[in-house]
Amino acid sequence: MDLRRLDRQALLLTGEVVSAVKTHHLSSATPCADWSLYGLLRHLVSQNEGFAASARGAGEPWAVWRAGDLGDDPAGAYEASVAEVTDAFAEDEVLERRFALPEVGEGFAVPGRTAIGFHLLDYVAHAWDVAVTIGVPWEPTAELTTAALRVAAQVPDEGRGAGAAFRRRFEVPDNAPPGERLLALLGRDPSWTPAPC
Repeated sequence: MDLRRLDRQALLLTGEVVSAVKTHHLSSATPCADWSLYGLLRHLVSQNEGFAASARGAGEPWAVWRAGDLGDDPAGAYEASVAEVTDAFAEDEVLERRFALPEVGEGFAVPGRTAIGFHLLDYVAHAWDVAVTIGVPWEPTAELTTAALRVAAQVPDEGRGAGAAFRRRFEVPDNAPPGERLLALLGRDPSWTPAPC
């Protein structure tokens, strides 16, 4: 599995839906109960910046994971953060480097290959969060969905719940489409819709 190529696909998928966000969408509630759409977009920018810093050995401070600034151009801020993380992930030997992930726990670090898998999963899932919030299609490729499912299947049940990175798994039929199974594995309700105004 070419993780870096697939990660770029995930970033592009998210970028397509972020580019459709209008100013009036920014205060909308999202499937991520703790965030409005503005907060979710800021998280996406912050995560890209944090993963880029971690790829270069500077991901320990919490501040680098929370510094995302949307300014007055959320799509532009997202694209700038994509360029930063893509450049960092393209560096030689990045798949073997240790990535600090302080959001998981103080002192927690994983090999680059694992960290980039987490990043890929995050952006495939958050692309859906943005898309369903603003009512645009979410259409990851079959290859990208399969890769994200592999990573999602490894997310443990321990530590899930309110306020955690992942909610408890949703039950969906065994014959549910792969995208729905992915969302359910991550604790997202595939039938979520925005509350009427």
